[in-house]
Amino acid sequence: MELVISNAERRALLHEETLVVPRVGDIYTALPGISGKIELEYEGEMRGADTVIREIIRASVATIFDQYFPDTNTQQIEQWFNLGGTVQLNDAQSSSNSLEELKQIQGLFEKLSPLEIDDKSKPEVAVSAAEFLLEGMYAHKRLSRAEERIFSAAEKKTRNDEASRYGR
Repeated sequence: MELVISNAERRALLHEETLVVPRVGDIYTALPGISGKIELEYEGEMRGADTVIREIIRASVATIFDQYFPDTNTQQIEQWFNLGGTVQLNDAQSSSNSLEELKQIQGLFEKLSPLEIDDKSKPEVAVSAAEFLLEGMYAHKRLSRAEERIFSAAEKKTRNDEASRYGR
């Protein structure tokens, strides 16, 4: 938790923001600290600690996402990405700049009402909430995300991939 908060504080200081708001991306900056705290089972060691921890984070985000957005239709957001839209969220951008980039995504901010986000929300809070929604969509494989925190359309499944699912 200290590493997560520390990264959020660093980002706020870097951009001269007065409000420190952690984001899901800050959890990933704590991977070295997390891997030192978790004793992995043998299979996990074969896959690597970072891989196992990333999957734990992904599953955790999906669980919390489902509590806030159980019946949320994200098709409009998915369509924006399917039409070639991408968005990168990183510490090099101020919350204000990230917010402007996120506002391009049609339907995104309308879906944030369960988190009590509206036009009056501070940029730091709005960006954190939007990133959580996108991370939740990534956790449910509705979007793709690169290590550089670039969100894009979900990878298309081939017909053979789909057919193999039914052949089991």
